[in-house]
Amino acid sequence: MASLTIQASDGSGSFGGYLALPAKTPAPAILVIQEIFGVNKVMRDLCDSYAAQGYVAFSPDLFWRIEPGVDITDKTEAEWQQAFGYMQKFDVDKGVADLKAALAALRGHEAGTGKVGTVGYCLGGKLAFMMATRSDADCNVSYYGVGLVDFIPEVSRITRPLLVHVAREDGFVPKDQQDKLAEAVAGHPAVTHHLYEGVDHAFAREGGEHYDAAAAETANQRTMEFFARHLGA
Repeated sequence: MASLTIQASDGSGSFGGYLALPAKTPAPAILVIQEIFGVNKVMRDLCDSYAAQGYVAFSPDLFWRIEPGVDITDKTEAEWQQAFGYMQKFDVDKGVADLKAALAALRGHEAGTGKVGTVGYCLGGKLAFMMATRSDADCNVSYYGVGLVDFIPEVSRITRPLLVHVAREDGFVPKDQQDKLAEAVAGHPAVTHHLYEGVDHAFAREGGEHYDAAAAETANQRTMEFFARHLGA
């Protein structure tokens, strides 16, 4: 398996993650941003899937400052509590700084073309949204990001394409917050916003409690068309 080590921009250390390479290189790259369960099998499988579709895919270990190598599932209450504990300790600003360092590394990677997008799920959906407002990533995709309402003041900073997938019945994002976000991005030339009626948080997580095959297929198709348009493959 290929590997990649990133030096933190603040000089506090380095971190790794999971890197998947496509059959043909050079290729555009995608930063696959983790949920609250670390770089687990779900994230690794996503990287493998993106690589199979022609992209360099890297999921960085964003919990490394708390505990390196977190790899848990969503299958037990104990793991959920562990995951929430990591999320409470996680500094999103440092997380974005680490993602920007990973972005720079992917831009210069020998297997890449220099073009890099991001895609994030849950916590990663928030971070992908923040990458749209705070980084020069070529494009960004947010799946059911949590707490996006807090970053509405940053919407005016978005200049690169952003695709947002929102679950209408998201148990972690109240509908009034969803509505405020939709209003904030309405008419923004760089933002495409999709609302998925009748589905809950993590509707695209295969094997998850709220997985919805139809909604996931629609969202994933939209995502791949978005990446093809803005990154090529």
